Amino acid sequence: MEQSIESMSAIPTRMYEAWNRGDVAGFFADFAEDVLFAELEGTIYRSRTEAIAAHEALLDTVLKGSRLVRSEVMFARIVSPGVGVVHSRVGILMPGEAEPPSTRYSMQLFVVVWRDDRWVVAALENARLLSLRTMAALEAVSDD
Repeated sequence: MEQSIESMSAIPTRMYEAWNRGDVAGFFADFAEDVLFAELEGTIYRSRTEAIAAHEALLDTVLKGSRLVRSEVMFARIVSPGVGVVHSRVGILMPGEAEPPSTRYSMQLFVVVWRDDRWVVAALENARLLSLRTMAALEAVSDD
């Protein structure tokens, strides 16, 4: 494999396909063992093993049967030889839903590095994609 934008841009798609199969190990297959992964609510996982264990519990309970849909890589760039970034967006669909609500879309910023002749995720920031109106409403609720 070569250090191409296309090869690193394929990482989110592989992850989302694995999630939809319920394959947590597959979801994290492109992650470095020493990955830093900041989750939606602020939890930081400091290894692939730690992230897998936490997500197995999630997929067995509150996210059981969920699917990642409407994914799109917004940009990908090699910033220096062996280092790249990928920005992706995706929605999460719960069982019985036809379309995820607008508040259940996330964006991920991947930092990828070239190791052992392939791109691996060295760091990932997963954040909720919210409109300014929704953020203002949340702030109004938290001010009470």
